[in-house]
Amino acid sequence: MKRLIKLLFTCGIFMILLGIFFCYKDQVYVYVDQYLSPYKYVVLGDVNEYYRDQDFLFVQNTKDFVPKNFQDLKNIYYTAINAGKESFTFYCTKEYKDCFFDIQDIANDQDLLSDINNYVHPYNGFSHIETEYDTAGKITIKIEKRYSEKQITEINQEIDRLAPELILPDHPLEENISRVHNYIISHTVYDTARAEHDDTTYESDIAYGPLFQGMGICGGYTDLMQLFLERMNVKNFRVSSENHVWNAVYLNDQWYHLDLTWDDPVRDDGVQTLGDDYFLITTNQLLEVDTDEQKEDHKFNRDHYSELKEA
Repeated sequence: MKRLIKLLFTCGIFMILLGIFFCYKDQVYVYVDQYLSPYKYVVLGDVNEYYRDQDFLFVQNTKDFVPKNFQDLKNIYYTAINAGKESFTFYCTKEYKDCFFDIQDIANDQDLLSDINNYVHPYNGFSHIETEYDTAGKITIKIEKRYSEKQITEINQEIDRLAPELILPDHPLEENISRVHNYIISHTVYDTARAEHDDTTYESDIAYGPLFQGMGICGGYTDLMQLFLERMNVKNFRVSSENHVWNAVYLNDQWYHLDLTWDDPVRDDGVQTLGDDYFLITTNQLLEVDTDEQKEDHKFNRDHYSELKEA
């Protein structure tokens, strides 16, 4: 009998507590959101030396890792990649009802992720990125870098050696950019074997190839130029089309295109020619100088690279 009374008493207390919960569930949810939810404590933490304190029209650095819309998600991805993270976790909230679906859209959109990647320093850029998520709202970005520490050390040492002869103090920026442009294209041959047959003999898709092996495809030309632009403290980013990449450069309050690959073409007879048709030109000039083939290469997403819309 005593055991039955004790059981009924326990059940009664449970029912009372359950009733109180349903009566005050909104207040309970607020308490959980404010004091117990893990997303309230997400911070970026340390950034590495290649973090760029720069915002663009497409993506901006953020300190708020509680996303409320699609742009917030893009900014979180950009900030995590830009900071040099190898892994970063944040959370969707119940107020952002489409968060889970938007995350899926971003994770499956390689063009979007590639365009976000183009706004960070080459050493922080990824070769592969994965997004893990669950229905509870936990999102983890895993980032595999394009450059190894050994490559970074060797590239930096070589740029240190070259910089005094290419980047001259008290000279106009345009002259220094031109000097670097000419050095790269005169010491690099376009790697047609990789571009046409996926021959990976040379690391021509990153800065290492043009700098040490004298071989480059568009990714290698663009990365190496960007590393020198960073040395000159020139605001810049990479621009991608479906099958090409080149540099965008901010100079004298104007955005310009800079395409070393097309200034270093290989003719049909195999002869390498050097030029400057694609040296610091506006978008209108780009359209004028392009042949039909080059127009396809330079067909970029103007919503993702809005600085260049009217350049």
